[in-house]
Amino acid sequence: MHCPFCQHQDTRVIDSRVSDDGATIRRRRVCEACGERFSTLETIELKLPVIIKGDGRREAFDARKLRAGFDRALQKRPVSEEQIEAAVRAVVHHLRMTAERELPSRRVGEFVMAELRKLDHVGYVRFASVYRSFEDVADFREELDRLERDIPGDGQLPLLGEDEPRPDKKKR
Repeated sequence: MHCPFCQHQDTRVIDSRVSDDGATIRRRRVCEACGERFSTLETIELKLPVIIKGDGRREAFDARKLRAGFDRALQKRPVSEEQIEAAVRAVVHHLRMTAERELPSRRVGEFVMAELRKLDHVGYVRFASVYRSFEDVADFREELDRLERDIPGDGQLPLLGEDEPRPDKKKR
């Protein structure tokens, strides 16, 4: 690495530290020529695939759009910011693991739906209704039936959280 002070080509690393999140390494360096010290940050550079939109346009992947989609689907739902961030990271991980240079937006939507299904069934149905362009109530019913079939146990979706008392049940 070139020294930013004298442009000498030989610098030496004197200390390396991994960031708290493990995504970067901070390196403290010293120039062999002028003795000046400086820091550099090293990060992993992974290319995400280009997204092919429904109309054929190609667009660079934008994590902000992905997050906005999760936020819209989960608006006013009992899902924490940490859970949403974890779901966004999971989708980005799926995109990286495809190892494809281009990916149809439909495939990204499938990754999002899989994560939403794990997080919140209402958010999942909200997203699915837009993603799959539901035309009428029958489309909603069909998706809800599919969701109920895939739920383990009695097939009922919980209306309240597991630890919240149900209004029809009295405490003893």
